[in-house]
Amino acid sequence: MKACILNSGGGSWAFEEHAQRLSRAMNLEISDSPTDFNYVLGWEGAQVPDGQSFIPLQAISMASDKRRLAQVFAEHEVATPRTELLESQAEVAQVIEANSPKQWVLKWPTGCGGSGHRLQSATAPIPTDWPRPLVLQEFIRLEVPQVYRLYGVAGQTFGWNARRFSAGAGTSPFVAHAQGARYEEVGQAPHDAEIVARHALSATGLLDSFGCADLMQDDQGNWLALEVNTDGIFNHVDRDISIGNIAQEIDERLAVAFWAWCKS
Repeated sequence: MKACILNSGGGSWAFEEHAQRLSRAMNLEISDSPTDFNYVLGWEGAQVPDGQSFIPLQAISMASDKRRLAQVFAEHEVATPRTELLESQAEVAQVIEANSPKQWVLKWPTGCGGSGHRLQSATAPIPTDWPRPLVLQEFIRLEVPQVYRLYGVAGQTFGWNARRFSAGAGTSPFVAHAQGARYEEVGQAPHDAEIVARHALSATGLLDSFGCADLMQDDQGNWLALEVNTDGIFNHVDRDISIGNIAQEIDERLAVAFWAWCKS
């Protein structure tokens, strides 16, 4: 039985530091060729790598594209802010005008950390090269902007935290680490929030391997899934978490789960 962290292709440089971290934590060699059991980070090309992937490749691809996430969340009835997949500027304008005074965000489908997202009005022109279908989501403005995150490894969820902007710091409509938000401890995950997070991870095929779910709570107290993330090919889950030992716990749980999967 051979196992490795698979990191190859033109984008492998972006995963080098993360691959080294996982190599130490999971006692795995880094390889540019697939083996029997793979923790896939860098890979390119249409051909699926040989061997098995701990995180399903379909789930990795799905987590990277908000168009596919919107479809899957709708199919599995995952609670989210209202989300529409639309084909034209006219359709976007129709939805916005019919639902005044709600606000809306046009999501760049393959961005991360809020990159490319923008608040959208009925009249604001949408670039012709914006990928279709257009992902238009209701923007729920909060008095204190915050997004919650829960991690999942091998069916177990843990590490509940919140991202918020520091007092006095600049803010963004999109509460992402890349936009200046910081992780904060917020105790245990509420039961209803954990249900939504697990539902989102299960719907996308990540609950039994590894992923995280980002959630928000609306002004009615409802927990809503925004997206899921995982490691591999397009991105990796942020480990720059300056609270407790969440980052270490993620990697320790991954090591146990990966080797158990190899032996199953």
